[in-house]
Amino acid sequence: MAHEYGGQNKQYTGVTGPLSLAEPKQQDLELTEKLVEALQPHNVFESEAELNHRLEVLSKVNELMRSWIKDVSRQKNNIPENLIDTFGGKVFTFGSYRMGVHTKGADIDTLCVAPRHVERSDFFKSFFELLKTQAEVKDLRAVEEAFVPVIKVEFDGIELDMVFARLALPTIPEDINLRDESLLKNLDDKSVRSLNGIRVTDEILHLVPNQENFRMTLRAIKLWAKKKGIYSNALGYLGGVSWAMLVARVCQLYPKAAPATIVHRFFLVYSKWDWPSPVLLKPLDTENKLGYPVWDSRINPADRFHLMPIITPAYPQQNSTYNVTQSTRTIIMDEFLEGLNVVTLIYEGREEWARLFERSDFFHKYKHYIVVKASAEEEDHYLEWKGYVESKIRLLVGNLERNPNIKLAHIMPTSYGPVNESEGQYMCKWFIGLVFGIVYQGAQSGTNVDLTYDIQSFSDVVHKQAIHINLYKEGMRVEIQYVKKKNLCEYVPASILNQGRVKRRERHDSFKNTSGNARRQSTEKGSTGSAASVSAAGKSELDVEQSKVYEAGEEDDTSQESSFDTHPTVVASNGPVTTDSESMQWVSEDPSISAASVGGTGKEEEDLEDKSEHNVGSPSSQDGAQDAASKRPGSPFQNDTPPKKSKDLDQQVPGSPMQVDEKQSSSSTTQHLVPPSQQHQPSLSDAATKSIANKHVDHHPSNELSDLSSPQPINSTGFLQPLKNSIKLKLK
Repeated sequence: MAHEYGGQNKQYTGVTGPLSLAEPKQQDLELTEKLVEALQPHNVFESEAELNHRLEVLSKVNELMRSWIKDVSRQKNNIPENLIDTFGGKVFTFGSYRMGVHTKGADIDTLCVAPRHVERSDFFKSFFELLKTQAEVKDLRAVEEAFVPVIKVEFDGIELDMVFARLALPTIPEDINLRDESLLKNLDDKSVRSLNGIRVTDEILHLVPNQENFRMTLRAIKLWAKKKGIYSNALGYLGGVSWAMLVARVCQLYPKAAPATIVHRFFLVYSKWDWPSPVLLKPLDTENKLGYPVWDSRINPADRFHLMPIITPAYPQQNSTYNVTQSTRTIIMDEFLEGLNVVTLIYEGREEWARLFERSDFFHKYKHYIVVKASAEEEDHYLEWKGYVESKIRLLVGNLERNPNIKLAHIMPTSYGPVNESEGQYMCKWFIGLVFGIVYQGAQSGTNVDLTYDIQSFSDVVHKQAIHINLYKEGMRVEIQYVKKKNLCEYVPASILNQGRVKRRERHDSFKNTSGNARRQSTEKGSTGSAASVSAAGKSELDVEQSKVYEAGEEDDTSQESSFDTHPTVVASNGPVTTDSESMQWVSEDPSISAASVGGTGKEEEDLEDKSEHNVGSPSSQDGAQDAASKRPGSPFQNDTPPKKSKDLDQQVPGSPMQVDEKQSSSSTTQHLVPPSQQHQPSLSDAATKSIANKHVDHHPSNELSDLSSPQPINSTGFLQPLKNSIKLKLK
């Protein structure tokens, strides 16, 4: 796409022309140098020796791959020996390593390309066995049932994720260009998905105007995303390729800017992005020659319900953020806004880059947490089980989101090991922070929030599918608990909790100083009358936008507190009332799996905590980003199909992803018409539980998960016992 700027006809990539062609100023260059210095302590750069070691490992794996293809050729076909050497085969890299932004100790994504007579089953059998015999190999495991089948291995100290693609070619030339779309003809879907990794990586590098600036900016953004706990495609956040495409789009908009400037513009652009408008690096193809499924919201109605579409540039174009949920989008948008505040302060000389890379204060942000524990008895089983459970946790988050009383479910991607020996050696924990949005219920003193089916349906899916794909081994189990903030010290290392507490106090002090200055400045401006208006009119558009951000940030420390007080107790329908934590533990027994419920005891009083420690999202995100459910009626994220979209919806002031959707609003309005004695949410009786347990249920795929509106009953064969206790929170 050609654009004319300054009388010169230049070629600029992207769906639009650049927003600015300004050259970097001296301040931008100085801040870029400081940015590089700030990245150094975080091990984002490798030494020359470490880079050479990676090259040696890749060379060994490539030779091993070629040797294996020759052996397969000899066994499968009576081919003359002089022709066997001509088949070729090659190992390619993709992802962060190919982009040149991998960190110290990071794994390498590799693609093994083979000719047409070598099958995928050979890769997962004979090549897998060949790897076992290598002295350099450790922690070898195959995940053949994954969406993109992969072999994970540590080869001479370097972790490799190896995927396989079988091309419809008799030989693999040494100079083959995998960006060529004709290579996708007559391929199976798994090979197309495997090739997509390297095709997308090469296309991104081809579409950015300055690769060096792109790489430095991407290093900073990836580090920031990991520190803030929003780097994980499997758990509903953004993966490496999604962050790369976001950075690449900003590089297209500011092709001559320095990395420090691009970082600032990154937060400015995406804190104001009108989701679900897609992020595109080049226009969508108007013609689908090969017939593969391609993302296009103009043609595919289902694509219109994706919350944060970031579209891969290589054919077949796909949405790389399919797993994003309403909660994860809310969290990401809040972090964008906070990042903009911090980088603006850095440009004003009031902060350093180290502030941008501070860890999230997740464990001091919420009052209520769900803990998901995965454990096994053997190390090999534990590695498989951990990866499998992690890939399913987003289903639990989706279940919790659909609970009408839960406003936000925040999953932290980092898993934590045992705090003490009693928890076992092979176990890990993930934490989900909960924010409740309780509807006022008149004279009632509280509301029961029943999490039983939200958790039980998740456990059912995890274990049933593990058995179905022959992954389940004796000793593998999942335990789910509710924990108050004050009891996190029993589950999280004290060093993690203390670190977050110190940083939170420092930020609070810094914010008071900043907000005080802002208030003084606003008072001074107000006293000048019309002169202030003239001064504001003279500001640039960027300055005006940033001033709005400051105003929103000034409200954050006082307005983010929940509008309700919660005093949770856990109610067991068949047992005594307990508090603080309730676990739901599935323990395997030979030959079936039985359910045991473990309840904890504790005080019923809620901690008297500083309100500033319960901030869950900025008001600007709660009032400024439109809710996908209300913006897109008919969304699969709603429990029922809503009525036809009215024209008024398009004219609404954008709302928050955390805002109650149309269905919940209407139901809450109706609730006020019901007598107070009938407003209390009923709990499930034992008879109802037994009735559901006796019904037959068909196998659900991994992307389908029942919720309270359509609960998934337990198989009548009895390999999973019905729960004896239900988990409820009494919220006042």
